[in-house]
Amino acid sequence: MPEKILVSRCLLGDCVRYDGRSQGIDDSRLQQLLEAGRIIAVCPECDGGLPVPRSPCEIQNGHSAAEVLAGCAKVLTQNEVDCTEAYVKGAHVALNKAKEHKIKIAILKAKSPSCGNRFVYNGCFEGKLIEGRGVTAELLTQNGITVFNEQELDSICLQLLP
Repeated sequence: MPEKILVSRCLLGDCVRYDGRSQGIDDSRLQQLLEAGRIIAVCPECDGGLPVPRSPCEIQNGHSAAEVLAGCAKVLTQNEVDCTEAYVKGAHVALNKAKEHKIKIAILKAKSPSCGNRFVYNGCFEGKLIEGRGVTAELLTQNGITVFNEQELDSICLQLLP
């Protein structure tokens, strides 16, 4: 049976982003995987209980997603509303889906406080990126799942498609 992959719902065109929009990407390779039944779609923020639309969040300034998962840091809105619990819950929902389907690869939304795999915003709501992962990307990585973002489709799709 072909390997399944975890994919952010916003990349598939679902309007689940914080601003109520999607980040749907027009890529025939993703469409081919979807039609083959190989994609398990997730939105950790929605799965964690956050509404659409919602206030944008960032991992607390100076902290990492690993610290959020360890209970030592928070995910906050600009008005300092604590959304940590929803982010951690959504990350665990994604991990459980990955385990259930024996998933080893995820394609998640770049720069997201949940899904970013290489860079996230700095926690000051200045639009500045820093190296780091989002909460879900961190939890998946800690559990041996390789996380890519939509800008890395060329490298990952070579491995996934015949």
